[in-house]
Formats: sequence, structure tokens, C-alpha cells
Amino acid sequence: MSPEILFYIIIGILVLDFIIDKILDALNAKHFDDPVPEELSDVYDKEEYEKSQRYKKERYKFGLITSTFSILLTLGFIFFDGFAFVDQIARSISDNAILTALIFFGIIMLGSDILMTPFSYYSTFVIEEKYGFNKTTKSTFFLDKLKGLGMMAILGGGILALIVWFYQFAGANFWWYAWILIAAFSVFLNMFYAKLIVPLFNKQSPLEDGSLRTKIETYAKSVGFKLDNIFIIDGSKRSTKANAYFSGFGKEKRITLFDTLVNDLEEEEIVAVLAHEVGHYKKNHIIVNLLTSVLTTGFTLWLLSLFVGSPVLSEALGVGQPSFHIGLIAFGILYSPISEITGLIMNYLSRKFEYQADNFAKNTYNADDLISSLKKLSRNSLSNLTPHKAYVFMHYSHPTLLQRFRNLKGSL
Repeated sequence: MSPEILFYIIIGILVLDFIIDKILDALNAKHFDDPVPEELSDVYDKEEYEKSQRYKKERYKFGLITSTFSILLTLGFIFFDGFAFVDQIARSISDNAILTALIFFGIIMLGSDILMTPFSYYSTFVIEEKYGFNKTTKSTFFLDKLKGLGMMAILGGGILALIVWFYQFAGANFWWYAWILIAAFSVFLNMFYAKLIVPLFNKQSPLEDGSLRTKIETYAKSVGFKLDNIFIIDGSKRSTKANAYFSGFGKEKRITLFDTLVNDLEEEEIVAVLAHEVGHYKKNHIIVNLLTSVLTTGFTLWLLSLFVGSPVLSEALGVGQPSFHIGLIAFGILYSPISEITGLIMNYLSRKFEYQADNFAKNTYNADDLISSLKKLSRNSLSNLTPHKAYVFMHYSHPTLLQRFRNLKGSL
């Protein structure tokens, strides 16, 4: 295949992906004003519902502007040989393949972040602020940016450097070494994310003794789940939106509750939410997700090994001198249709797992408390209660609130 044909295939993939995404967004937006299902009529009162409608429509319009800017920026960068320009800069600084790759991706990532920061700033300090969600200060916002870039440089840069090194000495067989590296890193991060990464951005403190902790521990004991690590995280530092999550394995497993969740829900509702999270652990969802991710990564790296050395990939992006980092960029775009398919499968699997975790909570604790907690969380985040089915199929990792309600009530 000639570089010219591959160039137009790359452009076609980017444009088609954008068009499909915008069609789905438009379909979803058309359903914003659909009647709220009777089962969910108590989620919003009239004033709250009107507020949620304004919020959804404003986020939709802003998303359209942001994504249009992003695709035009990407297409312009490709048409005007931006990758070749950055590649020349990187090569002028160092002729070492590892350093060249690090400089190249460093410039791309930093430039992209700078260009998209105004959109992120507007989203946080205008839209989220307008609807009462934002609690982030400007200093926290920019400090988060710097911390994120630092983590990307250290962790992402370290992994990239090793992968390029593997490619240098192993050639097409580099993917085995890269797969082992990424799999080991994924397991390590899953184990110690709460201890190593979260403290960089949030404060965590053990849940104090009291009625809530007693209820949680009593429930955990009733289902044979040893749980010593229950933490509260200061989510209110950035947003009023609430969450809870499970992380780690063995002695490192812990439940983390956002302080906003504790403030918004009754104690029985919080235990119901935790029962759902325990359900994920009991059903081995965390292990399955991790294994699926590792296998998908292995498949992706194997495919990459078949094509990354081809000069056509680099030439298609206007770079005459083949390199691993340019081949990686071209492959990433060409792989995106496969990535969409694997993403659909993962979302479908995730929705199935959510039903199973809900059922576990229903059978071991209380369905009504879980339903009321889900309704409160939806109301407090101004969630869309009438999403389009195609949008749900493509983008949702969780069933809709209506689907979860009907499942918990046994009417799905």
C-alpha cells in the first residue's frame, strides 16, 4: 500500500469517527426533553428537572465546540506535516532513539494540553460553577495540571523508554517484553493506586468509629468479606458530585468513600452502595477486568509489532525517516476502529457486571436503599434520565438509572 493511500485512510478514520460520535451526541440530545419514566418521577422536582435540562443542553453544546476544535486541530496538524516538524525538532536535540521518542511525545502531549486547557478551564469554572458543582480553586486546577503532566512524564515516559529499548534489541519480538512490562505495571497500579497516586491529589482518612462504620463492618462480616480499610476522601475539594470505589487485592483492598457521598446519603443507603461494591469483588469483576485489559493490551502490542517497522506508516504522516514513535502514532489512528469494537465489548461486559453487583446488593442487603441512593446520586449530579439507546450502547459502562431500577425491582 502506498503512503498516499494510507494517508487518506488515516484521514478517513478520523473524520468518520468524529461524524459517528456527533450523530450519537445529536440523537442523545434529541431525547433530553422526553417524558421522564414514571418509575423515576420522584428523582427531580419541577425546578430541579428544568435545571438538569439546561445543564445537559449546555454540556452538549460545549462538547460539540470542544470536539470540533480537537478534530480540526488534529487534521490541520496532519495536513500541514506537524508530525514531521516535531520529529525534526526531536532529532535536532538528540539522535538517540529513546530520547528522540521521549522528546517527540513530550512536545505533542504538552502542546495538546496547553491548547485544550482553556476548554477545561471553561468547563470547570463556568459551566460546573454555574450549576453549583465546582469546588475547585484556580490554584488547585493548575496544580492538578502540573501534577498530571509530571506523572505522565515519569510513568508514561518511563514505560515508553523501556518499550523503545525493547524494540531496539528485540525487533518485532519487542511486544512480549512490552506486554510483560505493562501487565506488571497494571497489577502494581491496581494494588497500590490508593496508596501512591491518590495522595498526590486528595487527602484520605480512615472512617472514624461510629454508627456508619459499625453498619459497614456488620454487613461485611455477614457476607464473609474482611474489610479493615475504609477511607474517606475529600472529593468536595473539587466537586459536589459523589462517588465510591473499590481498589486493591488481599491486604491492600480498600473501600474509598467520597465525603460528598457520606454527606448526601443516609447511612443505610451508603451501606447499600458498599454492598454493590463488595458484589464486584465477590463476583471477581476486578480480576476479570484486569485480565481482559491485559489480554487486550497483548493483542494490541502484537498487532503493533507487525506494522510499526514499516516505512509506509511514517511516510503516510509526512516523515521520510522511519521511526518507532512515528509508526506508533500512525498505528494508533489505524487501530482505533478495532479499539472501538473492544470498547463496545468492554462496556457491554461492564453493564452486565453492574447488574450482577446490584443483584448481590439486593440479595444481601436491601434493594430499596440502593434504589434511593442511585436516585439521589442522579439528582445531585443532574443526570440524564432519558438517554438514547444507541448512545447508551456505545458509551455507557453502566446501565441507565431506569434499567437498574427495573432490575432491582425484578421487572427488567
